[in-house]
Amino acid sequence: MIELKSAEEIDQMAVTGQFVGELLAELSEVAAVGVNLMDLEHHARRRIAQRGATSCYWDYAPSFGRGPFRNVLCLSVNDAVLHGLPHDYVLRDGDLLSIDMAVGIDGWVADSALSLVVGTPAPADLKLIEATEVALVAGIAAAQPGGRLGDISAAIGQVAHSYGYQVNGEFGGHGIGRTMHEAPHVANNARARRGLKLHPGLTIAIEPWFCASTDKIKFDEDGWTIRSADGSRTAHSEHTIAITAAGPQVLTHRPSRGATNADPAGRPATTSCGGIDPAAGSSRPDRGVS
Repeated sequence: MIELKSAEEIDQMAVTGQFVGELLAELSEVAAVGVNLMDLEHHARRRIAQRGATSCYWDYAPSFGRGPFRNVLCLSVNDAVLHGLPHDYVLRDGDLLSIDMAVGIDGWVADSALSLVVGTPAPADLKLIEATEVALVAGIAAAQPGGRLGDISAAIGQVAHSYGYQVNGEFGGHGIGRTMHEAPHVANNARARRGLKLHPGLTIAIEPWFCASTDKIKFDEDGWTIRSADGSRTAHSEHTIAITAAGPQVLTHRPSRGATNADPAGRPATTSCGGIDPAAGSSRPDRGVS
């Protein structure tokens, strides 16, 4: 079932989205050569607790994975692209890091991700990250009222192919609102003018992710971390958006570097992050905490 949100409900989601965007921007500043992934994880835990928000990842237990996810971030390094478990790893010069997070505030959820290189970047890694960011912009631009879900997917896929990358069809974007994963599934490659009609009030997370030289993936033994099957580098970008009568509205805007404020004062918030098991149902919402 797809729930269309009112303008007031979208405004509430935007409050959550602002916090998510600010915290992601702050984490991108903290990430550096010599920083442990667990430092990023604990930094995010403190900020989320201070805001009175709740992580949508903590205790998330879909049909895959080995036990509940007991972290507030997905941190994926180099050939890891989705659902990376934070662990005792010190970032090295040239590492490509993807940071993904979703939280709930006052019952409304937002989800976003970015990729960056710590230290000295390789041109090929910058190109890969750029491709996901350009694809994200293209997907958002295609999210027009009266259009079709396939327009978003086709726009993402066209960018991927123009950069020379293949597209994996197993994981993609998803509906979002009262919970982290709602219908519909938002594929990263499809035919335009096909699929669900886009109505004002639809809120979705659009998230292109690409591997440098394959569309195949493999899972780590932890059951969570997803890597490129051939060990090539990966990147991931994501925003939560709302479709409005005036066009797409990005709810997880990030401030420019050096202008973060991820710890706004605020009253304690009640939250709702629970998601449907993504393995269930024909709508195929995103199958993980991405």
